[in-house]
Amino acid sequence: MPVSVDLEGLEGLSRTERIEFLRRRIRSSPARVADAPAPAAPVTLTATAPAPDPAPARVRPVLPVPEALSALLPEGGLARGTVVSVSGAGSLLLGILASVTGSGRHAAVIGLPRLGLLAASEMGAHLQRVALVPDPGPDPVEVAAVLLDGIDLVVLGLGGMSVPPSRARAVVARARNKGATLIVTDGRWDGAELRLDARIRGYGGLGSGARTGHGRVRAVHLGVEVQGRAVRPRTGRLTLTSTGDGVEWGSADSTVSHQDPVLEALPS
Repeated sequence: MPVSVDLEGLEGLSRTERIEFLRRRIRSSPARVADAPAPAAPVTLTATAPAPDPAPARVRPVLPVPEALSALLPEGGLARGTVVSVSGAGSLLLGILASVTGSGRHAAVIGLPRLGLLAASEMGAHLQRVALVPDPGPDPVEVAAVLLDGIDLVVLGLGGMSVPPSRARAVVARARNKGATLIVTDGRWDGAELRLDARIRGYGGLGSGARTGHGRVRAVHLGVEVQGRAVRPRTGRLTLTSTGDGVEWGSADSTVSHQDPVLEALPS
């Protein structure tokens, strides 16, 4: 079961005391799986040492996503130390949560009391690695900033609010410093490195012809759009298919489109 963090009763505490309370709760949970590169050993160069080779291009560690989605992302996953905006169909967010926790990492979900945890579990999420803060109080951004220190993935529901650019930059800097990834949804956040949007484009399993509309929904087709800084817009079509044991992700595209986003409806 996920770990629920209740902030009720903390209104009388100072900001410092609230932060310390959250940090204690994080310390009491299993430690974050560290997959950031280890610091390089110190190297001493003498006067006669040859010039070092040019440093290779830096490859950032990423958090896993559903395999069908990874083909649309420039780094094949969500880069650690970044902020990602996710909008539209909630299945995309649940799939990411399932991939991250299913790989042994930990996640926190803030301000999303109606998140479909059963659906996430059917996609492979390990709910015991999820900390829930359904009611973060008047400042959910502060709660998210604290949880970035100790959690691989923090999902922040903004409840329709718009975060000032100066505040957003401070949280981005903290995510980068801690090597954690922040997903923001249901609000405005300027400065996100990636923006993912998913829309339902059709269903499978409802029959055709005279039987159109009969049967069970066995698949959901999503149109996914990816945009970001220094990233050409990409679109793709993903399919969630119900199996006997859960829900599987698949791609309906044989190639990835790099043109301006055009999301076409898929046949049901």
